[in-house]
Formats: sequence, C-alpha cells, structure tokens
Amino acid sequence: MTTTTVVQRTDLLYRATKTPQLVQVPRLKFLCVDGHGDPNTSPAYVNTVQALYSVSYAAKFAVQKAGGTAVKVSALEGLWWAEDLSTFSAADKSEWDWTMMIRQHDTLTGDLVERLAEQVALKKSMPAARLISFEEGAAAQVLHVGPYATEAPTIARLHEFIRQQGFTFDGHRHKHHEIYLGGPRRSAPENLRTIIRQPYAAR
Repeated sequence: MTTTTVVQRTDLLYRATKTPQLVQVPRLKFLCVDGHGDPNTSPAYVNTVQALYSVSYAAKFAVQKAGGTAVKVSALEGLWWAEDLSTFSAADKSEWDWTMMIRQHDTLTGDLVERLAEQVALKKSMPAARLISFEEGAAAQVLHVGPYATEAPTIARLHEFIRQQGFTFDGHRHKHHEIYLGGPRRSAPENLRTIIRQPYAAR
C-alpha cells in the first residue's frame, strides 16, 4: 500500500482532479429527497431536482432577508444504489434507488426548511424535501469530464485506486456518490464535470 495524502479541508472536497485522491468528509447539512427508478425517464426524478432547487433558493433568500449570511446555492449531488447489486449497472437504471441532495449552510434550521418545503410541495405539487446531517467519512474521489454515460471507466479507475490503497467497500453501506458541477442545461455533454466519490472501509 502506498502512502497517500488525505484531503480534509471542506472547501477542497468540491475541487477534485482527474487523479484519484483520498478524502475525509465531515458531517454536513443537506436538503434531500429519496426516490427510485431511471433518472433519465422518471418524472419523480425531475420533480425531485426541481423541489430541491426551489427550496434551496427559497432558504437562501429567507436567510438573507432575515439579515443572515449571503450564501450560494450549492451543486446538486446524488447517492445511488440498488437492493440487488447485480442490477446496479449503466445498462439497467430502472431498479436504481437514489437520494438527491443539495448541501446547505450550517446556520440553516430544520424549522425553516420544513416550512419552506411544505410551501413548495403544496404550491408546485412537488415532493417535500427534508434536512439531514450526513457524515460520509473516509472516501476516495475523482473528477470525470464528459457525458454521464461515459463514467464507467472513471468509476472503475477510482475503485481500483481504493483497492490499491488496501481498502474495501460495498454498494449498500458505501453508496456511490456523484456531485454535479454544472449541468446539461449549461454545458455541452463533453464539458460536463462530475465528482465521483466512493466511501470505503478498512479491510
């Protein structure tokens, strides 16, 4: 096993490079919604993403109006897994489970989020988001540049890096994590930038 520096600064966790690296992810706050099915064809997935952004922007403006710190709405993130891990492949996404998330500022309270989420859910007929505290811990991550459909080699390279460091993981306890820096509406497919993160454990 080679000695590898572990990134622990929170600001650097969202600045991955094409070279895999180990990271230590602290407890962070996220607005999230759970779902199931192919994100490319599921109306629930589209509604989930819209709900997360709607509540996140509403929270941003509510905090600023109350005299709080002006914050930027963070990137969309997703945890992905399947009950039957043999179905967790790019060829069959219909059986995927997912939790879509947007990171929130530490000062945001559950009461405010609950109120805003209820308003968005009623007004726009979208799923109600919830605020969670999530500590991912030890993980490895790498930057993928290009279409989402071409992630497989990047993911395989990240997994091999984890094994070379002497660690292991499974698809239930250590969920596949993606962070979308931008999106298809703002970037051409070949320019999409996605951080792929995989939590791991000691053997």
